[in-house]
Amino acid sequence: MKIVHLNYFDINGGAARAVYRINNSLLKKGINSRMWVNKATSGNWSVEEPTSKIDKILNEIRPRLINYSLVKMLKTENKIIHSPSVLSSRWVKHVNNSDADIVHLHWIQNEMLSIKDIPRIKKPIVWTLHDMWAFCGAEHYTSDNRWRDGYYSTNRPKYESGFDLNHWSWQRKKKYWTNPIQIVTPSKWLSNCVNESKLMHNWPVSVVPNPIDINRWRPLDKKTARDQLNLSNETSLIVFGAIRGAKDPRKGYDLLLEALKNLKADRKVKKIELIVFGQCKPQTQPELGFPIHFMGHLHDDISLQVLYSASDVMVIPSRQDNLPNTALEAQACDTPVVSFNIGGFADIIEHQKTGYLAKPFDTKDLAKGISWTLDNFKSQRYKNYIHKQAVLKFNEKKIAEQYINIYKRLLKQI
Repeated sequence: MKIVHLNYFDINGGAARAVYRINNSLLKKGINSRMWVNKATSGNWSVEEPTSKIDKILNEIRPRLINYSLVKMLKTENKIIHSPSVLSSRWVKHVNNSDADIVHLHWIQNEMLSIKDIPRIKKPIVWTLHDMWAFCGAEHYTSDNRWRDGYYSTNRPKYESGFDLNHWSWQRKKKYWTNPIQIVTPSKWLSNCVNESKLMHNWPVSVVPNPIDINRWRPLDKKTARDQLNLSNETSLIVFGAIRGAKDPRKGYDLLLEALKNLKADRKVKKIELIVFGQCKPQTQPELGFPIHFMGHLHDDISLQVLYSASDVMVIPSRQDNLPNTALEAQACDTPVVSFNIGGFADIIEHQKTGYLAKPFDTKDLAKGISWTLDNFKSQRYKNYIHKQAVLKFNEKKIAEQYINIYKRLLKQI
C-alpha cells in the first residue's frame, strides 16, 4: 500500500507537524508513505518538494498574486487567513501519474491545489481537515453560521463588505465537489462541524486524533529542565505558545493576559512567571507584576520537551481551535493544560484530572483554573498520570492503525 500525503509545508506550522508525524507513524508500521509538499525544510528522505526552479518560483508567486489581488477585494474584520484556491496546480498530473494507492490531502491551501483541482484527482482520496476551510467559504475559521446555512447575500455578516469572497468560494466548492470524499478530523468538534455543514453534511467522516511519538515526548526532570533554560526553581512557571500568538486573535493572548491580571490579584498565588514561545520579544511588554520570558521560535522537539518539562502548567486560551499539537506535547511531558471548553480541548483534557476546562472566554474562570492546577498538580496523586493518558489517547502506533483501517476500507470500495 502506497500513500502520498499532500500538504503545503512539511514541518512549518501545526498542521504540517501533524502530517509529518502521521507520515512517520505509517512508515514505522511498514507502510510506503511519502509527503509531497510545496516547501520542505525537514531534510527527511520521505518528503518530496518540487526541484525545478520554475516550480519553486511559481510556488512563491502564486499565493502572493492571489493574496494581493483577489483577497484584498474582501473587506472583513475576520483577520484569519482566507484561501480562494483558484489557480490550477501541476500536482494533479504528478499525482495521477504516480503509483500511489491513496492520495491523502491535508492543508493544501495557499494555492497548492485549486478547488477545481481536487475532483480531477483520479486516485482514492482521504482528506484530513486541520481547520474549517473545507466546508467554509475562503476563511479557515469563522464565528458566523454561513457554513451551516449556506453562503447567501442575505446572511452576510455586518463586519464584511466589498467582494463576497466567501460566498464565491463556497459556490465554487458546491459546484465542483459533487462526489463525497472520505473526511478525517482530529477532533470530535470538527467532525460535528462537518456533519452540521451545508456543504459536507452527507460526506463520510471519521475522527482520528493527531499522533505523538511517546518514546520521544516524555517528561524530563523539572529541576534539570529549568537549569538548562536558566529559569528559577523557586517559582511557578506558566507557559503559553503559538506562532504569532500575540497577533492572532484566535489564539486568545489578550484573554490570557486578562486572566493573569486576575490571578495576580489573588493573594493565594505567589511567585509566578510567564513563559511565551513562538514569537519574539515585543518592544512593549504588558505590565503583569511578574516576569515574562520570551523564548522566541523553538523549532526542534528537544527544546520544546525541555520547556514543557520545566513548566507547571500550559495555558491555551484559544477562541477557536481544533486539536493543537502543543496541548498533546505538553501532556506527553506530564504537564497539565488549562484552556476554555471549546473546540477539540474536551478530547484532550480530562477536567481536573489532566488539566482544567474553563467556561468559554470567562477570564476569571481561566484564572481559577490556572490557580487550581498550580495548587493540585504538585501532589503525588497526579504524578505521571497525564503522560499515561496521552499515551493511551495519542500513541502514534494506535493512530497509524486507525488510518490504515480507513485506507483498507476505502480500497475495498473500488
